[in-house]
Order: sequence, then structure tokens, then C-alpha cells
Amino acid sequence: MPGIDECLLEAMTLPGARGAALVDWSSGLALGTAGESPVGDHETTAAETAELARAAAEYESFAPGPPDGDGRPAPGDEEGPPIEDLIVTTRTGYHVLRFVETSFDSSVFLHLWLDRSLGNLALARLRLRDLAEGLVLR
Repeated sequence: MPGIDECLLEAMTLPGARGAALVDWSSGLALGTAGESPVGDHETTAAETAELARAAAEYESFAPGPPDGDGRPAPGDEEGPPIEDLIVTTRTGYHVLRFVETSFDSSVFLHLWLDRSLGNLALARLRLRDLAEGLVLR
């Protein structure tokens, strides 16, 4: 099971990968980075992507609904992060944010920035899912 650095280096082996980070969306801090940043500064990118992740995770339109009257989650709702991933498409790239389930508050996500002409979005989603499931946060 890879740690943060190994996970990010593995993400950077994906076709078209430009940069990768593990971000805490509650604080906006990068816990680890690899490659480039779209704005030249990994901390700025972490803070900006954390705002997007926080909004998606907290808005009722995206998060699971309230429990049924018996206190159990509504059908289809499961434990873990409320969102699996987010994809932002720009003219030149893709940003994939994959939420990571942790033993603590699950407020971290993997951010992968892909070159649009070289990246494979489907492969990136599948690989980030595998990386997030195997990530060991120490």
C-alpha cells in the first residue's frame, strides 16, 4: 500500500499527467505534490481546488440525502465520502478530483491535472480510484 509520495508518483505515470496533489479540503493545504501546478504554485492550486471540493461535498444537490425515518441512510446511500470524484474540463486540460476515504474525517482528495490532448480521462478516473483505495495516510 503506497504512501502519499508513492501515490502521487504513480499518478504522474498516467498519460498526459501534468501535476498531482493530495489536498485536505477542510484546510485547503496540500499534503503532497508532484509535477507542475496550473498556476505555478501548488499551494494556490490546493486552496482553489479545496473550495470546489468543499462546495460539492457540502451542497445538498451533490451530497447524499438525509436518512430515512428509521435512522438508516436512504436507499443507494453508502458510507464514505459523499462524492466519488469531480471532473473539470478546460480548453487545455482536465482536472480530476478523487475523494479519499480515510479512517479519520475523510476530508482529503487526490487532484490530477491532465493535458487534454494527451490525457485519457477514463483511464485517469479508474487509476485514481485504485490509488485512492490503496493510499495509506501516515
